[in-house]
Amino acid sequence: MKILFTGGGTGGHVLPIIGITREILRIYPQEKIQFFYIGPKDEFGEIFLSHEGIKVKRVLSGKIRRYRDWKSISQNLVDCLFKIPVGVFQAFFYIFFLAPDLIFSKGGFGSLPGVIAGWVLQIPIFLHESDLTPGLANRFLSRFSLEIFVSFPKTEWFPPKKMILVGNPIRREILEGSRERAKKLFKLSDKKPVILILGGSQGAQRINDKILEILSELLTNFELIHQCGEKNFKEVRAEAKVVITKDLKEYYHLSPFLKEEELKHAYQAADLIVSRAGSGSIFEIAAVGKPSILVPLPEAAQNHQVKNAYSYAENEACLVMEEANFTPRFFLEKLKYFFAHPEELEKMQKGAKEFAKPLAAKITAEYLVSYLTR
Repeated sequence: MKILFTGGGTGGHVLPIIGITREILRIYPQEKIQFFYIGPKDEFGEIFLSHEGIKVKRVLSGKIRRYRDWKSISQNLVDCLFKIPVGVFQAFFYIFFLAPDLIFSKGGFGSLPGVIAGWVLQIPIFLHESDLTPGLANRFLSRFSLEIFVSFPKTEWFPPKKMILVGNPIRREILEGSRERAKKLFKLSDKKPVILILGGSQGAQRINDKILEILSELLTNFELIHQCGEKNFKEVRAEAKVVITKDLKEYYHLSPFLKEEELKHAYQAADLIVSRAGSGSIFEIAAVGKPSILVPLPEAAQNHQVKNAYSYAENEACLVMEEANFTPRFFLEKLKYFFAHPEELEKMQKGAKEFAKPLAAKITAEYLVSYLTR
């Protein structure tokens, strides 16, 4: 049996696929099922997918830019008239000879060629939507899908009869961290509350800048595990060295990117998490039951991170701090307030656990396997 995955080519698309793949292999014998992925060039995703034994095929893909300047308009024309049609053509021949039993799309413009070609070849298509508000690609592709798995209870736009609420699939292994292991791994002092700062797969430079402005004061009160992003690491490290005094150095643990083995332990060590509001981050934070401050990315398409964050906040699981309000002093005072009022942290912890859907990958995998074996 063959399952073909496709997606937009970011961590938010790739990591749920990995979670589902692992769950399928727990249910079904490995020697009887093969996994493939088709999508745009993405070195980050390809590394992760290849480690799971998923064979990757690159195809051209485009996107629709929302800016109205001439450069964006011309790029949109090139993508719509050249890249996407060529990508569909490439995907058609790849899928024709591969003959997968089903296609599972994680969405994004990178999934357009695979889903359109698969629909033409009459391959069953299943779609997953991570966000409360679907992007343009998933809105378009929903018409080709048999079922649409959704993450949020009030997901917009799709016909209700097609939607199955499962949550955003996470890797089960993320839940298997240890606070004791984190102490050794990050050399934590265990003298202060631990704040975990996550910048997403590409980091978040503006969050880094705000943290650096008050780094000394943060470290006076807290211990930080800071994922700053591969692109930002050298700059953040250099600026931090200038700011941090010798007596505070032991409380700052900077990393360009936390691998799965590191992240699962960091989650357990954290007393509070600061993160963007991508669906993947929200559902992982909820699954580990941690209080959080979410800083939505304002440029996110359809404003989906803001909507994700406020939907999550309805459970009193987090504080949403929109970027305009994410000033260093305000952020620092909020942290001090929460740790001076532990009942607020307990309320967020309870809300996170109530919102969590840690079995999303397992439920999705069981659904796909039952479709394949019926």
